[in-house]
Amino acid sequence: MTSERVREALSEFVREREWAQFHTPANLAKSISIEAAELLECFQWNDEADEARVREELADVATYCILLSEKLRVDLDEIVLEKLAVTRSKYPVETARGRSTKYDAL
Repeated sequence: MTSERVREALSEFVREREWAQFHTPANLAKSISIEAAELLECFQWNDEADEARVREELADVATYCILLSEKLRVDLDEIVLEKLAVTRSKYPVETARGRSTKYDAL
């Protein structure tokens, strides 16, 4: 999911600025939420968001997710696939296809 090139670039960026001291799990989780809100703000009044801004905000969300996964020493690919397996069982194709109903109401 995240290439080694991206992880190394982020690590170097943080190291050069000595920012790791600020990257506690709580601070990174807060940053994910803040950046996700900024991404949502792009769509606040309509679905015609500025593509450049959406890309920037999405990159910020992804960056903090990667940094948090590194801090917690979890493999993003692994946890996404694990969660997908759980979600797959909650939303069987036969009952969930084409529906946005929550799993406990299917």
